[in-house]
Amino acid sequence: MNKMRSLITGGAGFIGSHLVDKLLSKGHQVRIYDNLSSGKEEFLHHHGENIELVVGDLLDLERLTAAMQDIDMVWHLAANPDIRLGTRVTDTDLRQGTVATYNVVEAMRLSGVKNIAFASSSVVYGEAKVMPTPEDYAPLFPISLYGASKLAGEALLTSWVGTFGLKCWIFRFANIVGARGTHGVIFDFIHKLKADPKRLEVLGNGRQEKSYMEVEDCAMAMIHIVEGQDEDINCFNLGSGDTCSVRRIAEIVVEESGLQNVSIEYTGGDRGWAGDVPKAMLAVDRLLATGFNPSFDSEASIRHTVRRLIEEIGL
Repeated sequence: MNKMRSLITGGAGFIGSHLVDKLLSKGHQVRIYDNLSSGKEEFLHHHGENIELVVGDLLDLERLTAAMQDIDMVWHLAANPDIRLGTRVTDTDLRQGTVATYNVVEAMRLSGVKNIAFASSSVVYGEAKVMPTPEDYAPLFPISLYGASKLAGEALLTSWVGTFGLKCWIFRFANIVGARGTHGVIFDFIHKLKADPKRLEVLGNGRQEKSYMEVEDCAMAMIHIVEGQDEDINCFNLGSGDTCSVRRIAEIVVEESGLQNVSIEYTGGDRGWAGDVPKAMLAVDRLLATGFNPSFDSEASIRHTVRRLIEEIGL
């Protein structure tokens, strides 16, 4: 991949800031577009003046289009980070996911930008009947509003490919974990233990089981695939090829905390909340076939993340 000028939506966020790190280390120029609703400028401070930050909302099409000037590649990572919020505010993912993604591809059309990588999610598969689930699994019936917005985003990208000549890379993420995490089960468990060092509440029965991927592995995998795959539509699962249960995550968090006599208590039920997929395992054969090998499996990703977040959050 030649040196290029990238626009990263959500570039001040958890995954986005790690992608910024990797792109800059390869000599690319980076412009970040972020409304800082969940992203943090402190995630970018170590880059000094080597980046350009545009504070703006994806729902502002005029500002977004202006930010697309002189851009070679868009990495669209911005989205609602709280999947559960959609159960209470039901247009959250419609606005921050579907409409925001429409604005991204429309701003690209207006600005003549032709390349986009999109952070989709394994939740587009819904409760898949095939595990590990490959990229060609069908039909895709997501069961969360977040999943619906990601599937709609994929459809918008592929329709812009067919209609306006875009080229896209679609990444269906496993649960991405690591340093700078601002939400998710590990983040929640550490905060719960800070509030009550003797008790850890776990939503569901703890048997929920999913694929996890360490965030630096995720960022490097995205770049590796964009560099090496050149179809009009390139769709890849990003994960580590195995799973870890919520019960095991709770045990690891307690182990790494150093706290004694912690009672792990389960609320019961087969899922943590409405729309939660209780079991998901991604097939990563297509990723591995490109020559990319993740540094961590799911459990190692989780333990590494627990250690980093305890350093960052304190416990």
